[in-house]
Amino acid sequence: MLNSLRDNKFKILIAILVVIGFAFIRAFEKQLFYDPFLNYFKNDFHNLPYPQVEELKLFFGLLSRYFLNSVLSLVLIYALFQDRDIFKFSLIIYSLFLIVLLVMFYVILEYFPDAGWLLFYVRRFIIQPILVLLFIPGFYYQLQNSKK
Repeated sequence: MLNSLRDNKFKILIAILVVIGFAFIRAFEKQLFYDPFLNYFKNDFHNLPYPQVEELKLFFGLLSRYFLNSVLSLVLIYALFQDRDIFKFSLIIYSLFLIVLLVMFYVILEYFPDAGWLLFYVRRFIIQPILVLLFIPGFYYQLQNSKK
């Protein structure tokens, strides 16, 4: 076990730094990003109308947060697997999810004023690094199966 830790100390260090990066993004989210939905979703939002938003400012706030989380996630994925194909695949998936999620977010915001829960979950995928939690076990499983 100690030999394994010594052999993988670079991966462990990168993983720790990435987790600290995620924590900093979360801790300073109010200072770094414009997002009136932070307070909106902390309250009982079921019967409340959506808050007034500056759409362009919100777009760039969501985009920058998604970008930062994606970069950290991709660094973590590359550090753990050190495989360019996995990295390229992840980059493509993150790019596609960005487009789909932002379009969904604005469609829900503009055309579905009573879909608070749906907006909550779409926004959650934009602002949280949820995809990396799905990718790491999936890629690990795939690599284990390909070795057999």
